[in-house]
Amino acid sequence: MGSGHWSTDVYAAAASYRSATGASAFAYSDSGATTVHPDLDPRGVTVRESRDSDDHPESLAIAVLFDVTGSMGTVPRTLQSKLPDLLGLLLRKGYVEHPHILFGAVGDATCDRAPLQIGQFEADNRMDDDLGKIYLEGGGGGQMTESYELGMYFMARHTSIDCFEKRGKRGYLFMIGDELAYPKVKRREIAKVIGGEPGGDIPVEEMLRELQRMYEVYFIIPEGAYHSQSRKLKDFWQGLLGQHVLYLDDLDAVCETIALTIGLAEDAIDLDEGLEHLDEFGSDAGASVSRALARLDANRAPVASSAVPADLRGAPSATTRL
Repeated sequence: MGSGHWSTDVYAAAASYRSATGASAFAYSDSGATTVHPDLDPRGVTVRESRDSDDHPESLAIAVLFDVTGSMGTVPRTLQSKLPDLLGLLLRKGYVEHPHILFGAVGDATCDRAPLQIGQFEADNRMDDDLGKIYLEGGGGGQMTESYELGMYFMARHTSIDCFEKRGKRGYLFMIGDELAYPKVKRREIAKVIGGEPGGDIPVEEMLRELQRMYEVYFIIPEGAYHSQSRKLKDFWQGLLGQHVLYLDDLDAVCETIALTIGLAEDAIDLDEGLEHLDEFGSDAGASVSRALARLDANRAPVASSAVPADLRGAPSATTRL
């Protein structure tokens, strides 16, 4: 997937129509849905693909998975409203020439109706359509854990991305949340939510190492979220991801944070340049983004970190799931 081109005019026309008719950008969820949309259901999915095309000969896979439980349910609405800002920074400022973006959502596999929702990698306005199909369940188990590890499993074993398979270049995965992952990817939950079964449960550390062969993985903690100040939360994610844990004190700045993180990792900008770009776009997110990325900018390597040695490549490709 990933043909076509993003159009701000198409996005604006759709937003104008919704405003005139009173329709919601999340019409599926807001109309009373009680389960995952069929197009985002991971059950039985063989693979989500990011493929090179005539439109995008050197695609770069970018995935964003967010927690939709409790207070985190505002995240997709923020993302949807700021999609033009995200695409504007990535494309017009040259951070990435051919982004393919996938949106998905994470809940709790122990109790939620929609513990995992996964869209397609898209280069055009279909990414906005996928966001609009997300079921904002607002559930969760109330025990400071959500099934992020199930999202890791899907991204590691049910995606196929040309940037990695053809060029040995990692894609990007951003998870946004304020809780811990479960310590293991449970075999029975894989069977129930996605289908198929591994030989047994998979420790989350092992799952992450497998995922990091294909993706640069980041976890964004919005500091106003319910558990954001928990020492246990910070220790857990820093133990897994180190400086790839980003603390964001303004959730409205999530799109700008993602864009500048990619710009830094691609060695397209330094932080000061990125903040200047935000000013040019009329964004007031500069201060929050600067605080979130200061440590990442100070420690970044002079060459993009997404290149993978040839002997670590070779994730098997798969056929399209539809």
